[in-house]
Amino acid sequence: MSDDLIAKYGDARIPRYTSYPTAAAFSAAVGPDEYAGNLAHIAAAGPVSVYLHVPFCRSICWYCGCHTTITRQDAPVADYLDVMKEEIELVSFAAGNDVPVKYVHFGGGTPSVMKPQEFSALMAKLRSAFTFEAKAGVAVEIDPRTLVAPMIDALAENGVDRASLGVQSYDPIVQAGIKRLQSFEQTERAVAGLRSAGVSSINFDLIYGLPKQTVQSCIETVRLAAELRPERFAVFGYAHIPAFKKHQRLIDEASLPDAKQRNEQAEVIAEELQKAGYLRIGLDHFALPNDQLALAARNRTLRRNFQGYTTDDCDSLIGLGASAIGRLPAGYMQNHVPLGLYAERIAFGVLPTAKGYLLSEEDKLRARVIERLMCDFEADLGQLSSGSGFDTGFLVERNDRLGELMADGVVTISGERIVVCEEARFMVRAVAAAFDAYFSSHGHTHSKAA
Repeated sequence: MSDDLIAKYGDARIPRYTSYPTAAAFSAAVGPDEYAGNLAHIAAAGPVSVYLHVPFCRSICWYCGCHTTITRQDAPVADYLDVMKEEIELVSFAAGNDVPVKYVHFGGGTPSVMKPQEFSALMAKLRSAFTFEAKAGVAVEIDPRTLVAPMIDALAENGVDRASLGVQSYDPIVQAGIKRLQSFEQTERAVAGLRSAGVSSINFDLIYGLPKQTVQSCIETVRLAAELRPERFAVFGYAHIPAFKKHQRLIDEASLPDAKQRNEQAEVIAEELQKAGYLRIGLDHFALPNDQLALAARNRTLRRNFQGYTTDDCDSLIGLGASAIGRLPAGYMQNHVPLGLYAERIAFGVLPTAKGYLLSEEDKLRARVIERLMCDFEADLGQLSSGSGFDTGFLVERNDRLGELMADGVVTISGERIVVCEEARFMVRAVAAAFDAYFSSHGHTHSKAA
């Protein structure tokens, strides 16, 4: 792939497509009443996933794009968890108190900032409010630098079977440039403790495109990280958005790699992980061959949600906590971001929904196309539209963006089957954007039912 195309598509600001439509399309016209009305029918739609957002960290990492608050004190965390328990009660009541739960995911922020007893109490509240399946999976995002033995015990005692550890980079120069100092030994101790407690699946997060990062430092980071044999890796490109995340202004923009360098870093990380025995899953995940994520990729059952690539096959996701996004069959709901406003709404006995989006049938079709492209690098439009009432011609006709991708050799179309060329797979988000009716006013026409 030419440097011109790498620059053309690599520099574009394109969503990660962990949802469709993306949060940019959400509106305050969808609020607590719409959420409550849809929760009333959620149990009938099958088992659900639950996401809990814990927006606290002990220190700020300059690259961070999450909604989080820095606190050295324990009281704000405890107060927040009390509010979250009240939200669980509100959601459970609106849903009829009999919702089957298949997966639970704690994100942040740093969920492991909770005290062990606080985590146990929160899990007890969840189990009393919902009906957990016998083998419900529980995943937690962890900062290895602050993980302590009592917390490891609490995680294991409460059924946690997967832990995601932030690594990002082991290069001390890069770590200094993002204000996140973390030794290999800290990660090693955390992994050993989790495994000995019975946490069966470990995931590492790596980031490329960081200040002063080089291809060689990426190679060295992967080789070190792979020594610990986590079951999965998630590899993300740093998104520099200082206009929205003011702490990112502390990063020296001149030290950031350009599009070509970012692509080189992403590809060398992929190459090193594959040498170490990991299979590439979708755009940016890697897994050992016997991992469930690898099996899902082989079986074409891989899914994509707000945590990235996943084996989670639930059609509904309940989002709990400030800024959390939920997904119901009817659409998306997002809670208020400010902690005070989130807590205030719950104190009044109101679901803290700030905005959302109700899906049309066309949205659902486009979402299926985008998800298969992101997961499989191809999509059969005829198969995906079967039973939808739509003639898929509107997805490709007068679609200038798709035509440009074809002309650039990024995709091919045979009948109704769209395939991302193997050497251009890192551009798959640009292909997905060609089917995003909200991404641009150019290249899209809206359809009517056939």
